[in-house]
Amino acid sequence: MKLKLNLNLKKRMLATLAIIMGLGGLMELSAQPGVDSGATAWMITSTALVLLMVPGLAMFYGGLVRSKNVLGTMMHSFAAMGVMSVLWVTVSYSMCFGSNVLGGWFGWNPDYVFLQGIDETVMEGGVPEYVFSMFQGKFAIITPALIAGAFAERVKFRGYLVFITLWGLLVYNPLCHWVWAEDGFLFNMGADGAIDFAGGTVVHISAGISGLVAAIYLGARRGYPHRQMKPNNLVMVMMGAGLLWVGWFGFNAGSSVSSGLSTAQALTATQVAAAAGALTWIIIEGFHQGKMTALGFASGILSGLVAVTPAAGVVQPLGAMLLGALATIICYLMLIVKDKMGYDDSLDAFGIHGVGGIVGAIALVFFIRDSWMANAAEAAGGSWTIWQQLGVQVAAVGIAIVYSIVLTLIILVVVEKIFGLKSSPEEEMQGLDHAYHGERGYGMLNPN
Repeated sequence: MKLKLNLNLKKRMLATLAIIMGLGGLMELSAQPGVDSGATAWMITSTALVLLMVPGLAMFYGGLVRSKNVLGTMMHSFAAMGVMSVLWVTVSYSMCFGSNVLGGWFGWNPDYVFLQGIDETVMEGGVPEYVFSMFQGKFAIITPALIAGAFAERVKFRGYLVFITLWGLLVYNPLCHWVWAEDGFLFNMGADGAIDFAGGTVVHISAGISGLVAAIYLGARRGYPHRQMKPNNLVMVMMGAGLLWVGWFGFNAGSSVSSGLSTAQALTATQVAAAAGALTWIIIEGFHQGKMTALGFASGILSGLVAVTPAAGVVQPLGAMLLGALATIICYLMLIVKDKMGYDDSLDAFGIHGVGGIVGAIALVFFIRDSWMANAAEAAGGSWTIWQQLGVQVAAVGIAIVYSIVLTLIILVVVEKIFGLKSSPEEEMQGLDHAYHGERGYGMLNPN
């Protein structure tokens, strides 16, 4: 018995010594940034959720086109996953989050090329920089994929690949740097920067405006607007919209780059804005058309989500609901205007993403929580009003619109002249699936 007691005492002494040594090690490591496992786990989850949005978008767009174009349209989203991912690792992360070069047009950091300089880097919030880079890279994927909805059913696949490559380098990367890099000029405009929590300006306005420019430049589809071009699969559209809604939690709540209060605030705003947008759309449809459609519900979901994207971190639930409803009303009216003007924005990339993004980025100032305004006033030296922030938001939106129009038009002209972008009438007749991929989504040809 005495021997056993002595052995237990020795074990306890060794354990105590180990604890003391461990505490010493922890004190030594405390001076170094460590990994926050909770925040990192959420950011990895958010990265996966945003990636899920891309096949969700492919389903949404693929179901809206005619059956002869379903695979070709879905390939626009999937191809962006390949092209933009390689581009992101190669130079785009450096262009977006490196230090200002060429007067701040974009950023550059040679250590970010091929991500070679961040192999062991942990950011201030406890998240490995690899995770942050991969999360941001998903935004670079989905943005050009959104543009494809504006010119669906009428572009050559080869030309599309060249277009999104140039567009990513010359439009997305500079906008991302201006808005989200610490030395970006829009990030530092006004008291606390132009508010774009998760991509209203960088993603939706740029994609929507660029899509409108492309739709007008390329011209309408063969037979538009006189020939009916009905969706081939509304079930797939609804499934795609559902995946987008789920993925948007990563899109918005992940943009907090943490796992805490701001994450919860953004997640809640996202949910209620989408719900308010969907209900608003079908209520309007019920009065205007006498029917509440599945496509209308899906369109309302997207309108609400797009509108709350720039605002998710600065508005409370009531503000998010009102923002989603307001954007939905304006998006609905914009689709009516499109029909009267006659331009062929095939899948309403501008009507929903462009218009919803503009409404969200500007109207958010009327719903900003008091704590954000108080912080902005302190940063400004004691006073900052919503009207001053409104000026910042309008300026940022205007800059994004003008820049997207000019650069997109230049890229379109170059790609069309050198590589070809607009499909020929014969290729349109065959359909994208057969003309460019030698396949058919449903094993049959729709001659329309």
